[in-house]
Amino acid sequence: MSITKIVGHIFKNRQHKLERLYTPQAAILQQEVLTRLLQKAKDTEYGVRHLFGSTHGYEDFVANTPLNTYEQLKLDIDRMRHGETDILWPGRVRWFAKSSGTTSDKSKFIPVSQDALEHIHYAGSFDTIAMYLRNNPKSRMFDGKSLILGGSHQPNYNASDSLVGDLSAILIENINPLANLARVPKKKTALLSDFEVKRDRIARETMHKNVTNISGVPSWMLSVLTRVLDLTGKKDLSEVWPNLEVFFHGGVAFTPYRQQYEEIISSPNMHYMETYNASEGFFGQQDDPADPALLLMLDYDIFYEFIPMEEYGKEHPTVVPLSGVETGKNYAMVISTSSGLWRYVIGDTVMFTSKNPYKFLITGRTKHFINAFGEELIIDNAEKGLEYACKKTGAEVLEYTAAPVFMDGRAKCRHQWLIEFAKEPDNIQQFADFLDLKLQEINSDYEAKRYKDITLQHLEVVKANHDLFNLWLKTKGKLGGQHKVPRLSNNRTIINELLQLNQ
Repeated sequence: MSITKIVGHIFKNRQHKLERLYTPQAAILQQEVLTRLLQKAKDTEYGVRHLFGSTHGYEDFVANTPLNTYEQLKLDIDRMRHGETDILWPGRVRWFAKSSGTTSDKSKFIPVSQDALEHIHYAGSFDTIAMYLRNNPKSRMFDGKSLILGGSHQPNYNASDSLVGDLSAILIENINPLANLARVPKKKTALLSDFEVKRDRIARETMHKNVTNISGVPSWMLSVLTRVLDLTGKKDLSEVWPNLEVFFHGGVAFTPYRQQYEEIISSPNMHYMETYNASEGFFGQQDDPADPALLLMLDYDIFYEFIPMEEYGKEHPTVVPLSGVETGKNYAMVISTSSGLWRYVIGDTVMFTSKNPYKFLITGRTKHFINAFGEELIIDNAEKGLEYACKKTGAEVLEYTAAPVFMDGRAKCRHQWLIEFAKEPDNIQQFADFLDLKLQEINSDYEAKRYKDITLQHLEVVKANHDLFNLWLKTKGKLGGQHKVPRLSNNRTIINELLQLNQ
């Protein structure tokens, strides 16, 4: 009998419980989560300060607890990093996920408590497999090995038994020892900090294994897979790993990479499943292979709120709980978690496609957009525009970033796109034309600003040298792990640095 058939029984009970997310009463699960979080944290410094012990229901919670950015929680988090206990969450938090920085800091350090590891991150990973097995009853994924990409970690100040690092490294470091029997590469290799060395070692350690499933960020995984092909001399991963059946991916949008994966993995049995697992929490996963929208996970240690993007940045914005969201509307996500992130504005934006069940698309970042001329271009627009341009020209995009040109020598304003192609279009200008047309079609604000070239002129596409984006990440000490280049910027800082390297 297949090992997967035997192991699959472990997931049966959870598969049954997941059905609660598809009922009209799903939002009630969120009330239970909030009650549980407040009760557990009521005796922490933050809980005492904001009256968690006498908070009864959502309205009290909103009245007693302010919205928070990283800056507002930073001093408390820093005390936690130095080993102080019962600050934002009960007990001592030993793990801190290193994330991209704020306006005043190079990096953020997101606390990851033991409760969050178990009831958010590992719960999400467990449910991903449960959902996949539900959709693919003939799976044999446990009959082989899991290739899981991770980052690295370092000591946290001088606090004993406390570390900071990529979330993926934290998850690998704390994984159940039994799970290590089913995963590759070996832990020492997975946690190497030098990605170029790690990439080669992962390829060499895994190319002769029976790999059935892979997990990681699409851009970094693609780099590893191409190295496997280089070393084996094969053109198709199906020749290297004939039983490979699924890629669990997240971190960046998969759209720009899909065609490249389909070219190197020809197996008709290959599946792709998106997950939304950030340093701050595991939020959603793709429950239907035919639907790109993600199912919001409602019974973990995460309570959700949402700010309509038209009110984002106001001193007193409207904030709604899950029951108050509308479909087709762009929201900034706010979370409260068992790591002590209270009413924390995470920086991601989402749009709900359904409320029964609650399903959503990741539309971008609150800070990663271009609105220099009132065009309100978001990452979701960019991904759709690039997908259309690639389809029309046969091109393949590997990496990209875009920013405004506020005024050139002829007093012209436009968007400048720096794109690294895996497969170049025959005509760059034609590619730019298709991209510009699609952006006008899907974004009325962009279309209005482009009208007769009065406010905003035709966008410009600049071809990036091979490996430019990896070179830029390397100069920042961010090569590998879960690091990624910001796709859209409202200023020219990042694109100018890249253009300087591109000369």
